[in-house]
Amino acid sequence: MTDHQSATYTHGYQNAVLRSHRTRTAANSAGYLLAELRPGQAVLDVGCGAGTITADLAELVGPEGRVVAVDSSAEVLAQAAAHAAGRGLRNIRFEVADAGELPFTGGEFDVVHAHQVLQHVADPVAVLREMRRVVAPDGAVAARDADYAAMTWYPELPELAAWLDLYRQTARANGGEPDAGRRLLAWAHAAGFAEVRASSSSWTFASPGERLWWGESWAERTTGSGLAATALARGIADRAELERIAAGWRHWTVEPDGWFGVLHGEILARG
Repeated sequence: MTDHQSATYTHGYQNAVLRSHRTRTAANSAGYLLAELRPGQAVLDVGCGAGTITADLAELVGPEGRVVAVDSSAEVLAQAAAHAAGRGLRNIRFEVADAGELPFTGGEFDVVHAHQVLQHVADPVAVLREMRRVVAPDGAVAARDADYAAMTWYPELPELAAWLDLYRQTARANGGEPDAGRRLLAWAHAAGFAEVRASSSSWTFASPGERLWWGESWAERTTGSGLAATALARGIADRAELERIAAGWRHWTVEPDGWFGVLHGEILARG
């Protein structure tokens, strides 16, 4: 994740967070972008995190293409580089960088991509302007972000409602905008793009295995991640409340009718 100005990355880089992020692929997280990718392209992946999407992008542009992946965390970049090396990829370069001050020349890339980044920065319009600056005149800027207020689930457990309120308060206290998905189109317009194609897609967790994985991930993150640390430090919740929410997540994992949907906004922007 790459932050800009005063924003703080809400999730942090604990194992429970990265374990979740490592399940992301170009297919399940950047499907709207795939038709834009061709062998030989130069791609910039902003806020690459664990690097699993990055590695897929590198495979799609082929050995004749190149990918540069940036993040604010040297530690997570080292993990992303190890993942790429394990897949035998040699066309990726990893760099520490700020999304709002990208260390690249104008028009250097054919595609500039950011997944779940703009919700965590203090000035998403400024970040989009930087992404626009470094993309080629005929290239595309792609961004996808979840929209927390649009997340929905069943059964309607009060602990999950408390979790959503906790997360949105904490993300905003950190300088971000958790309901980013619905704002991407407006942010792209404000950044000056001449053409913006907006879309949406979703993740669904409903099978027993999906419920267990998603619910346990959030139970751990609620009590032992950057989310928990900020919530406690700012008085948004106390330890007992975090434990109550985590227990609610674990209750949800064993509900035979449990279902959770995550809506994402997406943009492909040009010009």
